[in-house]
Amino acid sequence: MTAAIAGAPGAPVVLALRGVTKRFGPLVANDAIDLELRRGEILALLGENGAGKTTLMNVLFGHYVADAGEVLVAGQDGTLAPLEEGSPHAALAAGIGMVHQHFTLAENLTGLENIVLGTERSLNFGLSRGPARRKVADLMKRSGLTVDLDVQVSRLTVGEKQRVEILKALYRDARIIVMDEPTAVLTPQEAESLFGTIRSLAAAGLAVIFIAHKLAEVLAVSDRIAVLRGGRKVGELETARADRRKIAELMVGRDVPASRRTPRDPGAPVLELRAVVVAGADARKSLHGVSLTVREGEIVGIAGVSGNGQAALAGVVAGLDAPTSGEMILYGEKIGRFDPRRFSRAGIARIPEDRHHDGVVGAMTVAENIAIEEVREPAFQTAGFLKRESIRASAVEAIESYDVRCPGPDAPSRLLSGGNIQKLILARVLDRDPRLVLANQPTRGLDVGAQTEVHRRLLDARQRGAGILLISEDLDELMILCDRIAVIHNGALSEALPTEMLDRGTLGLMMAGHDEAAA
Repeated sequence: MTAAIAGAPGAPVVLALRGVTKRFGPLVANDAIDLELRRGEILALLGENGAGKTTLMNVLFGHYVADAGEVLVAGQDGTLAPLEEGSPHAALAAGIGMVHQHFTLAENLTGLENIVLGTERSLNFGLSRGPARRKVADLMKRSGLTVDLDVQVSRLTVGEKQRVEILKALYRDARIIVMDEPTAVLTPQEAESLFGTIRSLAAAGLAVIFIAHKLAEVLAVSDRIAVLRGGRKVGELETARADRRKIAELMVGRDVPASRRTPRDPGAPVLELRAVVVAGADARKSLHGVSLTVREGEIVGIAGVSGNGQAALAGVVAGLDAPTSGEMILYGEKIGRFDPRRFSRAGIARIPEDRHHDGVVGAMTVAENIAIEEVREPAFQTAGFLKRESIRASAVEAIESYDVRCPGPDAPSRLLSGGNIQKLILARVLDRDPRLVLANQPTRGLDVGAQTEVHRRLLDARQRGAGILLISEDLDELMILCDRIAVIHNGALSEALPTEMLDRGTLGLMMAGHDEAAA
């Protein structure tokens, strides 16, 4: 069956959600959602953070039981029948598979062992390895997903790990696969290869739900787009008749202006790294002779596949980790002692990679989290006693200025969505008018509306004269915001080149370790 026939409107429905409603106390996470998926169709599911996508998929997989509505799945004869509620096993048995954004693989096992894991009794696994290998080999031949089955997963590339995840679902005879942000850790070349695989699988009759934040990817790979907002389905579009602006407006309910970087002459260096070495236990925690300069009024981007030394670089710039050798020059002075509190007082603003773990204290209030880095300043304490009213008043102003959507300044920060936690962090660090901003994956997992707000705030800080070091795996983000871009691979950093000299293809090759691409 060709892709055109399989995914056509006349193809049989293999999954139907009818009136699915899920409440958490007074919060209606899903409000009477209807959704259909046809054989061979690639359906993109979009929505802001907190729109209800994750809840809906948890209902589909049996992790949650809907308060109303039902999930219907086609059997082998094509007849739709209700799926047993609250049973992940029933979802798997019905042919529903999931490819997670963060891989769920056992790093110490081989590719074959990961694919078969959970489908065979451990005592019988050695006896059935031959049939399992033949089945996986057949799946690889039909899908185009090739991987060395006998190599330990820890030694595979990110793209190869992605293929193992997909083969895991196909090995269980999945007829429907949900892919949650599947390109988040892939180079552009790996992402394009994945799109080809998805199209090939759909042409063979597999039905795919593709959850993503990158609108360009949605437009490139999907047949149809469904958009959730505020727990409701607010629209469906045929991809061929959609564009970025129309999709973004559906997602956030208003026009989303594009971020634009205006020309600006940079000033004096605010940060210089000279031959910095960090001897870490692995690539994530290592740097090899890194040199870099960030000047006033410019944004320097760091591109790279996750786990290539970005964490080590961020640790040094934030003052969390001292380099093994090399020098860090801040505002023209060599740093002798690495201390995050000292760095913060020196005007370095830090937007951490993990906003939940490193960005806020969930049990503390919104007001306390906004004041946490300045709590020792006279504005917020006297003789060790906190000025609660001053802290609260500052938070009220920040909440309004940065549109932090929360119950109020006294609400625990753990109640906020990812996008609003990020806005809380921006309010805390950017309102201090910093000289240097370390922005580490500042829009990861955020919807298009929240991304646009983060971009606007960073560009405003640049315009005021701050130097910004932007570490991101989103090449579109880097190309839009950065004046210069460098690529990090296995702890080594390339020269930072003007953005106008680069393109996605060149950056992708450099991210994969092809140094000659920079030439």
